[in-house]
Amino acid sequence: MSESATSGVRGMTVASAFAGMRNVAPVVFRAGCPDCRGRFELAAGALRLAIGASSRTTFYSFTCPDCGAAVRKPAGERIVELLTGGGVRTLRLHSTP
Repeated sequence: MSESATSGVRGMTVASAFAGMRNVAPVVFRAGCPDCRGRFELAAGALRLAIGASSRTTFYSFTCPDCGAAVRKPAGERIVELLTGGGVRTLRLHSTP
């Protein structure tokens, strides 16, 4: 590998750069449906997080895989932290004056 392809690091190959990395299991979140009372695990891609100006306008949503209901639940600070850290797509809501 040439020096330019390794960003100026001499003697480093792609194999050595990634040698310490392990496969990481995808993040899943446990959730429940208030309509059908189903309990399940969802991948980050199945959830959406909306962050508003207040706790009343901050929530996450998903579609229940059991009954198809659209579910929306409030998200406190800890939930926001977990969802964003787990790769859930986030929408920031802006208030209008």
